[in-house]
Amino acid sequence: MAVSKAKKIEQVEQLAKEFQDAKHGIVGTFAKMTVEKDFELRKVVRGAGARYRVLKNTLAERAAKGTSVEEAVKDLAGVTSIAYTSGDPVALAKALSKYAKDNPEYTFKAGIVEGRVIAIKDIDALANMPSKEELYSKLLFLMTAPAQRLVTAMNAVGRNLAVVVNQGVEQKKFGGAAEVQAPAAAEPAAAEPAAVEAQA
Repeated sequence: MAVSKAKKIEQVEQLAKEFQDAKHGIVGTFAKMTVEKDFELRKVVRGAGARYRVLKNTLAERAAKGTSVEEAVKDLAGVTSIAYTSGDPVALAKALSKYAKDNPEYTFKAGIVEGRVIAIKDIDALANMPSKEELYSKLLFLMTAPAQRLVTAMNAVGRNLAVVVNQGVEQKKFGGAAEVQAPAAAEPAAAEPAAVEAQA
């Protein structure tokens, strides 16, 4: 059934709104994809926090005018689909790269990151990068590691001091003050015979 002109205009306007919010995307194509495989692909894209559309090339070009995906959908031929997001481009690239490996009928045409068109080889490079969550986790570890090391070092100083003091006590290294006082107490006793001789 042919789509009416009014319906096409509505589709273009709706798509244009969605493209306005998209910062990243992957343009793909496929041949002989079953309904089941298409459902699986849409599920994969949703799992990466993105949206997915199969588009007519002319409608895609019209809708993309003035948006970040404009350059990626110019002069397309054949079946075209686009997965797009304003979220994490790495998560989307990882999800679609894995899907493409498992389903060779789906291939990439172009990619968009931060509004810039990237080559197909760069989509694979993007897929091999750590995700935002992994980067945040590593960054948090790097930020807290020096503080943890400082606390460990400070605790070690106190612990080491306690060990040294304990060893000193066990080896009676701190009895020096008592030993100095002992001869002083003995001196008056040594002086008593001299006093007796003087009296004699």
